[in-house]
Amino acid sequence: MKIRFTVNNEERTVETDPMDRLLDVLREELNLKGTKEGCGEGECGACSVFLNGKLVNSCLVPMAQAEGGEVLTIDWLKDSEAGQLITESFAEAHSVQCGFCTPGMVMAVWNLLKENPEPNEDQIRLGISGNICRCTGYDMIVDGVQIAAKRALERGGRVW
Repeated sequence: MKIRFTVNNEERTVETDPMDRLLDVLREELNLKGTKEGCGEGECGACSVFLNGKLVNSCLVPMAQAEGGEVLTIDWLKDSEAGQLITESFAEAHSVQCGFCTPGMVMAVWNLLKENPEPNEDQIRLGISGNICRCTGYDMIVDGVQIAAKRALERGGRVW
């Protein structure tokens, strides 16, 4: 079946089974390798993408659900001002070790800061709660988010 959707602001059409996972199509058909498969069960957040403006685990999304939709991945976000700000803040706070969770974590942080540009620690922890980090631990990730939020406010908040 042909499925048409927009990926990272580019219209795409793929020939796929409507029950194939969005994650697999992004990685294998469209070669967008930034989105990772971690658990494959929607528990870890490594495969997080935006579908129609909502943060979702792409390992749980059948392609039929993406028909006519808009998908944004880390492959797009990493080159944006917001993505650069988050990743630079993570580097400064030593928020990353192995980096496997980073794409999904950055997507979750962008989602959080778009909705709440001045989150407190509890709000940050809630905002990243669907993402598992097995290496760094969450304190340094929270620090990275706080740095990103502060820097965005210093820029007038226009980043998100």
